[in-house]
Amino acid sequence: MKALQAIAERLKAAMGLDMATVGSSLIERVVRERMAALQISDDQHYLGCLEPGSDELQKLIELAVVPETWFFRDREAMLAVARMGREKLVSGQATRLRILSLPCSTGEEPYSVAMALFDAGVPASGFQIDAIDIRTLSLEVAAGGVYGRNSFRGSQMDFRDRHFTAHGAQWRIDDEVKAQVRFYAGNILAEDFLQDALPYDFILCRNVLIYFERALQMRVVAMLERLVKDDGAIFVGPAEGGLMLSARVISAGIPLAFGFRKRVPEDHIAVAPVPVVPAPMAPGDLQAPRVDRSRPVRGVPAAPLAADPTDPVDGIGPDWLDRARRLADQGELRRADALCEQLLAAQGPSADAFHLKGLIADAGGDAAGAQRHYRKAVYLEPTHHEALQHLAALLQAQGDLSAARVMRQRAERAERAEQSLAQGAGGHG
Repeated sequence: MKALQAIAERLKAAMGLDMATVGSSLIERVVRERMAALQISDDQHYLGCLEPGSDELQKLIELAVVPETWFFRDREAMLAVARMGREKLVSGQATRLRILSLPCSTGEEPYSVAMALFDAGVPASGFQIDAIDIRTLSLEVAAGGVYGRNSFRGSQMDFRDRHFTAHGAQWRIDDEVKAQVRFYAGNILAEDFLQDALPYDFILCRNVLIYFERALQMRVVAMLERLVKDDGAIFVGPAEGGLMLSARVISAGIPLAFGFRKRVPEDHIAVAPVPVVPAPMAPGDLQAPRVDRSRPVRGVPAAPLAADPTDPVDGIGPDWLDRARRLADQGELRRADALCEQLLAAQGPSADAFHLKGLIADAGGDAAGAQRHYRKAVYLEPTHHEALQHLAALLQAQGDLSAARVMRQRAERAERAEQSLAQGAGGHG
């Protein structure tokens, strides 16, 4: 259908969404839904309603964007911002951190960063987060700060106990966290996007570049370079790291966080980037971390680790996967991978262990290994959201658009099934 192709081109020009990436069925579905709402039956007539900047184009965009996010998704980036931000404040490199979440979707990402900073001991006066998205419906959810079960995934929910209040079958984020995030509507592809903004210490722009064609990707990367401070960092998705590397930008050397920084003159003699280690707290500089010490916090070891998990160890326990994650967060990728292997050998196949091995391979630049492990995770647990999303991103980056689309569709179906199950459980009480 020529009109559908023309409508898809309007969407692509407005928001970078490529029909080859998401599939013609999604585009056709949202177009038909809007045409029915307007009682329009002629495709060409509807095309005429989609002038740049029009209300109808925005409404079509609202339907075409499918939010898929949760709190502490790929948590390593949030923890890295907290560690690095705390160090900048303690050392006097900054007096107040400026952080950008782009696109912010329904708010889980920027709120996660705020919670991580609070838990690292950074006071409210020490940071401000700007969160921007093209979809106003997502921004309304974010501003409301009330979330259902689907926004909380994984086994580590200690942050919810610290920063949320039960609200019926949902949870409301605390006002002190909410106050740290300012939400705005904006289009990352607009010519004047953040044209006059001051630079940011940290920018999170994750899992969006993969949806753009190469020219748009480079345009957005250039914009990110312009918006980040010379001593700042940009965080992207696992499959987007290759897009960031250039003569101007290098890896920040933070395992599993996929962070990047601007080059400095001495980088030409550096052997390898060094992971950031927080400086000791100066008395009175920052408040003590507000953490319940009776249970472990994400990324913080709850107990001493074995000297070397590649050595034979008796009594593999249920906490070994968490220990492997902590090792990976600390840059001990070889040890983390060895611990996963021991766990798999002792307890048999595990979707979560294979997913972590995929992340480790991704961080090490082993795309083939990452894909192999993600597929094993999905084989064992077909509804494993993180593995499905990472696999889709990896396939997208490799140019396999059809396979990437299948993985995303599976993730969406799994999400709908989980939401339906949660609603059913809530209905019974």
